[in-house]
Amino acid sequence: MRSGPIRPVPLILGVGLLVAVWVAPLSMWLGSAFAGHMLRHMTLVALAAPLLIIGWPWVARALALHPIAAAALEFAVVWGWHLPRAHGLAYRADAGFVAEQASFLLVGLLVWAGCLRASHPLAGAGGLLLTSMHMTLLGALLILAPRDLYSAWCGLLPNLSGQQLGGMLMLGIGTPVYLVAGLWLTSRAVNEKETAA
Repeated sequence: MRSGPIRPVPLILGVGLLVAVWVAPLSMWLGSAFAGHMLRHMTLVALAAPLLIIGWPWVARALALHPIAAAALEFAVVWGWHLPRAHGLAYRADAGFVAEQASFLLVGLLVWAGCLRASHPLAGAGGLLLTSMHMTLLGALLILAPRDLYSAWCGLLPNLSGQQLGGMLMLGIGTPVYLVAGLWLTSRAVNEKETAA
């Protein structure tokens, strides 16, 4: 992805999604604090972040890391915040919530900047496909867990169905977005190789 002028449509869509997920009463709409958390999380990293990177190429250039390093960093942040104690901190303390949301957005931007700006599209595809795999694994663990992992840490009544809905949102949004983008970069790499040959 080349640097260039601001692309207003994706930038406005990305900012609009950020505003929507931070203002909308997601927990009330979904009937679960955890499902609301997961919809916000997936919107930040898998929908808003790529739109912001595509819409504002200067940010993409400034944040571009090696795709595998960015994917590893996102893995650490995402899994770290989904440990029960850390999730409880983000739920119960405003400072924890701000730190969680800011770190989700930052690592989302780093992954998309690194993968879309990678000098070799296959490296970018690798970063996105690794991210798709760890999102799939975490979503599956949340769905298949035999009990609510977070309610005790958040001071809430157990809501296993809400946790399962959160896992399904992760699978339904994160997995396909990263997978399709990774496959698109793979296709681009193959086409470039064929053109060069």
